[in-house]
Amino acid sequence: MIRIANGQGFWGDSIDAPKKLIRYGKIDYLTLDYLAEVTMSIMQKQKIRNPNSGYARDFVALIDEMIPEILSNNIKVISNAGGVNSSSCSEEILRLTKGIDGHSVPVGIIEGDDILDRVDSLYKSGVDFKNMDTGESFEKIRDKIYSANAYISSFSIRDALQGGAKIVLAGRVSDPGLALGPMLYEYNWKETDYNLLAAGTLAGHITECGAQCTGGNFTRWDKVVDLANIGYPIIESYQDGSFAITKPEDSGGIVNRYTVAEQILYELGNPENYISPDVCVDFTSFTMKEDSGKVCIDKVTGMSPTNTYKVAISYFAGYKASGQLTISGPDALEKAKLVDSMLWDRLRASGNTYKNKNTEFLGLSSCHQNLSVEPDVMNEVVVRWSVRDDDKVKVDRFGMELAPLITSGPPGVTGFSGGRPKATEVVGYWPCLIDKSLVPVTTRVVGV
Repeated sequence: MIRIANGQGFWGDSIDAPKKLIRYGKIDYLTLDYLAEVTMSIMQKQKIRNPNSGYARDFVALIDEMIPEILSNNIKVISNAGGVNSSSCSEEILRLTKGIDGHSVPVGIIEGDDILDRVDSLYKSGVDFKNMDTGESFEKIRDKIYSANAYISSFSIRDALQGGAKIVLAGRVSDPGLALGPMLYEYNWKETDYNLLAAGTLAGHITECGAQCTGGNFTRWDKVVDLANIGYPIIESYQDGSFAITKPEDSGGIVNRYTVAEQILYELGNPENYISPDVCVDFTSFTMKEDSGKVCIDKVTGMSPTNTYKVAISYFAGYKASGQLTISGPDALEKAKLVDSMLWDRLRASGNTYKNKNTEFLGLSSCHQNLSVEPDVMNEVVVRWSVRDDDKVKVDRFGMELAPLITSGPPGVTGFSGGRPKATEVVGYWPCLIDKSLVPVTTRVVGV
């Protein structure tokens, strides 16, 4: 058995969770997931400004603080913190760890997922990059791209571990692949061991969002004990593909069939054909049972993978702005509706209309809308407005109209918070496919 913990579900997750798992010590691998589609665009823009940037600096700080305990507890760390610049990230890690035990800590670098510089040539050579959800032509966004990354195979992680890496830095591998990679290395699973690959992918899918499978974001939240000290998940994995989900004994939270099942449904799509770079998984095939604070899973069925990688492209999709006012006193809702019509009338009169605009009366079923009953009496309501358009001047003009409503509208309009709203860039998401043969992946280990 090997034990694989996940201490990071996204960039911005608890900074203490990975430290607690390292100090807990009863794990062989620690996975850390920092990436989302919008994160890649942020990192790419950072790299454009500074060629040595483009990775998760939080990860570097964690290694700097915790490397002595990582080594003393014999834990290997696997992360996609490399973002769009695994090479520069590795140089920082090597610098920080130089001199420990007389040498640097070996770092595995996985590259090839970032195809931004190749998109134009690939498109000209016949890759259509059409939107896999809508079928729209790539021409719609071709000159607006921020980043383009393929979700590459988890076997690259295996290769880095085979090369002696203690820390593995990847870019856009799949989220479940962070956990599947060490299983490929430890158990020597082959590319055609579809059921085994499916089991590892399912295990990684369950833990990829950190504490969401150990009681965080759980429907029966009132049954969860000590959420303040919630334990992050640990996979107990076996060579035959069976595995269990658990957490440190001294931690809060809860692991049961319901917390695990809710996470299994997360970002699922077709449950009979969950597509990853390594295998397609039938999420209706396995058995699941509780056993002394663990959830044990077995008999996962997998099928051959597709011959394509999914590519996540982020692109400039215009500008947005958002602002809000608080309306108080008698007839708050009626006044709020009047103020809303005043805002849009004034903008329209000044020649400003928008691709998208939205009004929310917070406290008045803003999220649930007609799923709940409108209250009979409201003494206070927050109105939030948002706009999106390609014209930055028009979006900034929207922000100028909020403050005047305080003194030129009905009584009780106040609470202009955060200053005048300014136009900020909108990052759009464009999913597409590319043949795997067109995305060569390289793995190297430095600091050996």
